[in-house]
Amino acid sequence: MRVLITGGAGFIGSSLVHSLAAARHDVGVIDDLSTGKLENLHPAAWFRRLDILDPALTEAIAEFAPESVVHLAAQADVQSSIADPDRDRAVNVDGTRAVALAAVAAGATRVISASSAAVYGEPAELPLRETSPKAPANPYGISKLAAETAIAEVLAGTGTDHASFRFSNVYGPRQDWRGEGGVVAIFAAALAAGERPRIYGSGRQTRDFIYVGDIVAAIVGALDSTHPLAGPLPDGSSYNISTGVQRQVEEVAGILRAASRVMKEFEHVPARAGDIERSALDPSKARDSFGWTARQPLEDGLAITWRWFEHALR
Repeated sequence: MRVLITGGAGFIGSSLVHSLAAARHDVGVIDDLSTGKLENLHPAAWFRRLDILDPALTEAIAEFAPESVVHLAAQADVQSSIADPDRDRAVNVDGTRAVALAAVAAGATRVISASSAAVYGEPAELPLRETSPKAPANPYGISKLAAETAIAEVLAGTGTDHASFRFSNVYGPRQDWRGEGGVVAIFAAALAAGERPRIYGSGRQTRDFIYVGDIVAAIVGALDSTHPLAGPLPDGSSYNISTGVQRQVEEVAGILRAASRVMKEFEHVPARAGDIERSALDPSKARDSFGWTARQPLEDGLAITWRWFEHALR
């Protein structure tokens, strides 16, 4: 299999690249290194340093000539989306459209694009299904929902199969604790520095935490699937990639604290604009469509993540 990954030097992207390269697939990476890191790149991967909004994108993807494209490059920080919604929309919507057009031009037969639980906003029901109401609470969620529509519209009728994967809260080794960093990475970095973990709000808010290895397995499973992924709008080509289980933020901080043996008390600070209180996504559609189920228990995944942070930051 010949797979091109945008954002392949980032957290999720590099994990996917390493998995595909280990299985002896041909892997290409496009990344502007704004958040990705050169040290994350697999030495066997074809690489171009390029912004997905650069007009040279079409030529670069054609040069690699992928069978499939996995689009992970994004503006992924909620607070940055609030500060600069125009930039957020440009990267997440216009960039996704550009990748889809370039994939078709290069002859790719399948495109998988990263979306987010943020498209749902504050839920009216739990766990959220793909057809649940969408009421994004911040510009990031708005742009990711618009990106789903953009990719479906571009690829409809082209013969290029496609899907948007709505990731829940991803954590694991290589996650950056700065900028786009998720709460697990931020907690782990604070503990590695001997500092008090900072919790926004009460800590009783819930998230659906999923280990990065499970995300990689979902993408690989979808790439290998012999069945079409796309369906009619609005949600036929969207899939929740999640555990379906709510866990409290304060509970996660406590598990990491115990693993680190840095017994610092939590520092509670005011909740941030755009944050939601509860979230869990029903992953049964992905299970039924291409046989994927999240397998990593949270406690084990957090222990693996802590060991990586302990080594990386000390």
